[in-house]
Amino acid sequence: MNKYSQGASKARQGSSAGKAKFKKYIRIFWSIIGLGVLFTVILFMLISTGMLGYIPTFDELENPNSNLASEIYSEDGVLIGKYYVENRSNTRFSELDTNLVRALLSTEDIRFYSHSGIDFKAVVRAMLGAATGQNKGGGSTITQQFAKLLFHERPDSKAKRVLQKLNEWVIAAKLEKRYSKDEIIALYLNKFDFVNNAVGIKSAAKIYFNTSPDSLKVEESALLVGMLKNPALYNPVRRPDTVFARRNVVLKQMQRYDFISDKQYDSLSKLPVDMSKFGRQDHVTGYATYFREYLRSKLKKWCSEHLKPDGTPYDIYKDGLKIYTTLDSRLQKYAEEAVIEHLSRDLQPAFFKHWKGYRLAPFSFEGNQAVEIKKIMTQAMHRSDRYRKLKEANVPPSSIELNFNTPIRMRVFTWNGECDTVMSPMDSIHYYKFFLQAGLMSVEPSTGYVKAYVGGINYKHFQYDHVTQGARQVGSTFKPFLYTLAMQNGLSPCSKFPNIQPVIFLDNGKTWEPDNSSRDDRGMEITLKYALATSNNWISGHLVNRFSPEAVVKIARNMGVKSFLDPVPSLVLGSSDLTLYEMVGAMNTFTNKGVYIEPIMITRIEDKSGNVLETFFPQQHEAMSEETAYLMLDLMKGVVNFGTGVRLRSKYQFENPIAGKTGTTNNHSDGWFMGLIPDLTTGVWVGCEDRAAHFRSLNLGQGANMALPIWALYMNKVYADSSLDISMDDFEAPLTPLSVEIDCDKYDRVYKSKKTGSGEEF
Repeated sequence: MNKYSQGASKARQGSSAGKAKFKKYIRIFWSIIGLGVLFTVILFMLISTGMLGYIPTFDELENPNSNLASEIYSEDGVLIGKYYVENRSNTRFSELDTNLVRALLSTEDIRFYSHSGIDFKAVVRAMLGAATGQNKGGGSTITQQFAKLLFHERPDSKAKRVLQKLNEWVIAAKLEKRYSKDEIIALYLNKFDFVNNAVGIKSAAKIYFNTSPDSLKVEESALLVGMLKNPALYNPVRRPDTVFARRNVVLKQMQRYDFISDKQYDSLSKLPVDMSKFGRQDHVTGYATYFREYLRSKLKKWCSEHLKPDGTPYDIYKDGLKIYTTLDSRLQKYAEEAVIEHLSRDLQPAFFKHWKGYRLAPFSFEGNQAVEIKKIMTQAMHRSDRYRKLKEANVPPSSIELNFNTPIRMRVFTWNGECDTVMSPMDSIHYYKFFLQAGLMSVEPSTGYVKAYVGGINYKHFQYDHVTQGARQVGSTFKPFLYTLAMQNGLSPCSKFPNIQPVIFLDNGKTWEPDNSSRDDRGMEITLKYALATSNNWISGHLVNRFSPEAVVKIARNMGVKSFLDPVPSLVLGSSDLTLYEMVGAMNTFTNKGVYIEPIMITRIEDKSGNVLETFFPQQHEAMSEETAYLMLDLMKGVVNFGTGVRLRSKYQFENPIAGKTGTTNNHSDGWFMGLIPDLTTGVWVGCEDRAAHFRSLNLGQGANMALPIWALYMNKVYADSSLDISMDDFEAPLTPLSVEIDCDKYDRVYKSKKTGSGEEF
């Protein structure tokens, strides 16, 4: 072989070796690529199965808005409150304002509608920014941001955050397969926590701007979208200046993508951050607080007795129930305003003035007052949350007493708003004993629907409900039960009785002689209408002697009274403790033509998807004839026309027909007024938390002064609102002619011609 052939052979051998080496590198390269792909596939498979970190379940992806607040709606469609773990309510994409969506896209993900959940261009941009130290924008899409919200815990290391980021990619891909783009936007905004107890866009729009997501202004939408970056940092309540700058960044982005014009940007960017409509939503604020709290206990019981399709009980805090109530938001507003107006402007200042300078104020009763007051204060201390917590912590009694008598900084209620002060817990208990409380309930006669419900003056500071929870002596507001018996047994409003003090013999051999607050017309014959109008106790004594206490109890039961009634003669003067709820329901029997209808507060309950779970109807039964009910209305008109409720005519200038009844307890602890018109039956109670705290004079402590003005203020507002369509007409008379005469002038002529020598009525 010559040297040339040997060289060629060596060259061929070198070439073969080079090719083999190249192929080796190629194999290594593709092996690395293959292993990388395999690793990636395995990695994402492990991620998808949840083996490398939390992955929301299929159910959680299908129902990402868990912990939905249950919403309470008034009959006129107003959202009046919620029960929740998280204050979140669902909002559909169609309910979002266009500018809200535009602000979101321009700021967070302008290519949202063109990518499949992961924007690789944005990812590369973010990686380059991280490598160069220049922030060129985040790489997360809206879908990924929503996926991130589904994680319950924040990672505590960079490695875990990287893994969580990969998890977000997997979740984002799953979300994009299961939901439309519009749905993902709605889900994201529904899930986001905007702080200040505003979880989800619906709550945020309401809390920050008192509006709904479809009615947000451009600048309001920009502010809320700006909060998505960091809601704690961009909290408009705490950092308005920081939020102002962030909002304008969002507006600038909207201008950049032509969602708003240059002119719009110039004007909107100059607007200050307006938080004048900001209002927190919780169970101690807003309208109908006592009503909502009363419903809470009823609804928790309902939930425990009703199961979801999965077999578990409903939860009012998490299942997004919709509770439709009988309440009218307008009537509720007027009722609360009337209570506040009368107590804060007139009655409470009068009470403070009345007790000024008295060492034992505001308590007044017979016996050793110092001992009794100490007993009242000790009982109040034992009922307090502070005492309960100290007892649970096994704090010795001496230390508890020291705790209650040591001054501390606290925030207390005043009629001018909360006030920061320093006092001992015991002094604060005594301070609160001075405040007059009130309850009001309005019912629609024909349906039994509770239209307004005011359980007290301020739920945050006084959580005792004076509509359904508190039972107090009803005084003369009980007398209509007695007079109903008289009407049922053939008497007329014009029937006359001698105005003399009766002597009633009791079973134990003793006697009972009712007293009158007024001795006017003593010895004369007076009509039942006049007797009821002037709250005459002597005539009540004559009637109970004639019909028996047991008969009075029976008619009260027929009219819905469930509380204990002691069948003794003094019962007819209002010695029993009844709730305002019972009294309004009973008096409504007269307005409803003799049919007792149980007051109800809920009409239906729906699940989060709008499926009706239950519809509610009131129980009702005939308690008396239509004629008896009409005669009672005629009797009770006298109270307003010339009796204890006449100030409705003289002071408040009501001219329409009104049936009413005032009530006052012996020591002026309780003031009542029942006011009846064809479209509304309303009862009002006023008094202090403790019966020992009260006015010392009848002039100030009577129901006509304490409770009646609230009814008057309330009804003035009601009549002024034409949208309510509350009639000022008279009560409808029965179609059948009355069996007795109610025109007392005519009655007197017949009475005089038929009167017997015995003085008995015919």
